[in-house]
Amino acid sequence: MRALVIHAPKDLRIDTLEDLEPGPGQVRINIAVGGVCGSDLHYYHHGGFGAVRIKEPMIPGHEVSGHIAQLGAGVSGLEVGAAVAICPSRPCAACRYCLEGKANHCTDMRFYGSAMRFPHIQGAFAQAVVADASQCVVAASDSLTPGELAMAEPLSVALHAVRRAGDMLGARVLVTGCGPIGVLVAAAARRAGATEIVVTDVANRALEHALGAGADRVINVTQNADAMDAYAADKGYFDVVFEASGVASALSTALQAIRARGVLVQVGLGAGDVSVPMNLIVAKEIDLRGTFRFHEEFHWAVELMSKQLIDVKPLITATYAMEDAVAAFEIAGDRERSLKTHITFN
Repeated sequence: MRALVIHAPKDLRIDTLEDLEPGPGQVRINIAVGGVCGSDLHYYHHGGFGAVRIKEPMIPGHEVSGHIAQLGAGVSGLEVGAAVAICPSRPCAACRYCLEGKANHCTDMRFYGSAMRFPHIQGAFAQAVVADASQCVVAASDSLTPGELAMAEPLSVALHAVRRAGDMLGARVLVTGCGPIGVLVAAAARRAGATEIVVTDVANRALEHALGAGADRVINVTQNADAMDAYAADKGYFDVVFEASGVASALSTALQAIRARGVLVQVGLGAGDVSVPMNLIVAKEIDLRGTFRFHEEFHWAVELMSKQLIDVKPLITATYAMEDAVAAFEIAGDRERSLKTHITFN
């Protein structure tokens, strides 16, 4: 089979690898579509991020869907030919976090396309993968396209972030940063009951997608720098803020705009540590919460898409064949040209 393999920064190749056979409890899946994520771009452009570096050739990709091609021994509940979204998380199910129901914090996690461990955990940008049967979530609707199914992973991230915020019914919400995750957070917040959603970014094209996802107002903070000032009056306006950019200036704006005793969920990760104005957090009694990956939300994401309760299709703005993967990776980071870039494998 063929797979996309990153050998070094800017060195993405199509390599021929050995075909895989499913073992007990596993399935072989022919990959249909994969979405290029921010972490994939870090590996492609820079060879990693922070202390995490590629030390051996690695297949990227963790936002994937496909069709089951072969069942291993003992697999039930799945059928050959079924369209599935593939959860990239493989927690150990034995550490204390897994046993506490916090599998996203598994201390022995194996996550597709990650150089955090050595040997690296290979990703799913290949013509086929072998996965545990538990990783496969079957679409509840035949109308979902493979591209939509591949959006289950980023939607899961957004759903977990919104869940971390707590009760959203009637909330006034600000989302700073409107890449794919920020747009999906806006959509998930609306589904969770938010009554007002404002989204900020520096790219007009991305902000247009936020409007389509349910935002009431979008603000380009480079073109309208003073637009956020009114929200800072009287100790802030928003009940919940999702900071999805990882940029220090966005965090500062968010803390000014959030009301006293509001909840700020930090979603985005920047290139390094960001300074936090602790005095403001203390004075306004702000709850600052992190959000990391997902677990059971992956099943919810597929169900929400299957029931057409969240529409991810407008976010898919470019699709490339496997042979044009370099072009796909190059355009994926340009949000004025593409929000979510997909690659087809079969």
